Amino acid sequence: MVIVQTSQAQLLGALQSVSGIVERKHTLPILANVLLRKVGASTSLTTSDLEVQIKAEAALGGDDGSFNTSIAARKLIEILRTMPADQQVSIETQQNRVLLKGGKSKFVLQTLPAEDFPLVQEASTFGPAFSLPQKALRNLLGQVSFAMAVQDIRYYLNGILFVTDGQKLSLVATDGHRLAYASAELEVQLPKQEVILPRKTVLELQRLLRDTDDMMELQFASNQARFRFDAKEFITKLVEGKFPDYNRVIPHNHRNHILFGRAALLAALQRTAILTSEKFKGVRVNLEAGSLRITANNAEQEEAYDEIDVDYTGEPIEMGFNVLYLIDVLNTLDVEILKIEVSDGNSSALFTLPESASFKYVVMPMRI
Repeated sequence: MVIVQTSQAQLLGALQSVSGIVERKHTLPILANVLLRKVGASTSLTTSDLEVQIKAEAALGGDDGSFNTSIAARKLIEILRTMPADQQVSIETQQNRVLLKGGKSKFVLQTLPAEDFPLVQEASTFGPAFSLPQKALRNLLGQVSFAMAVQDIRYYLNGILFVTDGQKLSLVATDGHRLAYASAELEVQLPKQEVILPRKTVLELQRLLRDTDDMMELQFASNQARFRFDAKEFITKLVEGKFPDYNRVIPHNHRNHILFGRAALLAALQRTAILTSEKFKGVRVNLEAGSLRITANNAEQEEAYDEIDVDYTGEPIEMGFNVLYLIDVLNTLDVEILKIEVSDGNSSALFTLPESASFKYVVMPMRI
C-alpha cells in the first residue's frame, strides 16, 4: 500500500510542523517516532513526549484505505532534507517496515506498532473555547516569554501564566527578578481561568504560530490546554502550582515618569554592557532633568559612560540594574517611544507603552 505520495516540500513541511517536541533521546524509544495514520484519503501525523502532543492533518496523496504505523521522525526528516524540494516522494508498506522512495533513492526504515504509541489522554472537560488571530497570540508570547525562568526550583515560574477574565486575555512571566505582562481584548465574555503553560510548550507555540490574521482556537481545562490552528491540534499538560500575585508586583502611582527613545537607550546600554564583568552585569543609571546617564566598570578597572536625552523634569535619581534585563525588554518591543516610572533608587522600575495599558515590565533594582 502507498501511504504517502506527494512532493518532498509538502511531506517535509508536515513533519516539521509536529517534530519540534520530539526528543533525540528518550526512555521510551517509540517517542522518537511520528505516528502516521491513514484513513481514506486523509493522513494525520502525531508526535508526543507524554506531556505535549501535536497532531497535524494533511493531504499527502497515496492510496485510499486505512493504515497505522510509527516511523523515526528525525531520521525521516534528515533523509527528506537531502532531496530537492520539487522531488516526488512516496512511503509504502513493506511488512514491518516502510519503503521511502524519492527519484532513484530508496530507504527501508524500521517501524514500531501504532497501537504502542502513547497518546496523551485528553481532559474530560474543557472550559469555553475562544479565538484570536495567530499573530495576536504570537505577539503576546513574544512580549513576555523572555522573562520566563529557566529550570528554576520554583517550577511554576518555568512557564507563562495565561489569565482569561471577561473579555481580556493576559499573559504573565517572571523569573523572580523581573516580570513581563501583556494583554489583549477578546470578542467573547469568558469566566476567570488561570493556567500555567510550561516553557517547552511556549517555545513550540512560538515556533509554530504565524504572523497572520488566521484565527486559532484556545481551550483550557484544569490540567490541560488545547490549541487548534492550521489543521493542527496542540495539547499540553499544565504546570501545577500557584503563580505569584502579579498585581502586587506591578507598582502603582510612581511619582517620576520618563519618556525616552527605545533605540537610543538600547544602543547606549549595549555599548555600556561591553565593559561590565562576566558575572556581574550591573550598570548604574543616573537620572537628571533632561538626561539619563549610564555607567559601568569591571575588575580590570575599565569604565564605560554614556548619556541620552530624555523627557524628565523631576529630582535626580540614581539606580542600579542588571543591564541584560533592560536590553531584553528593549529588544523585544517594536516601538519608538517608551515610558519608565520610578519612585526612587531603591524601588523597582516600571516600563510601559505611552497611552496603553496592554504591556507592563517590572525590573527589580540591584546594588552596585
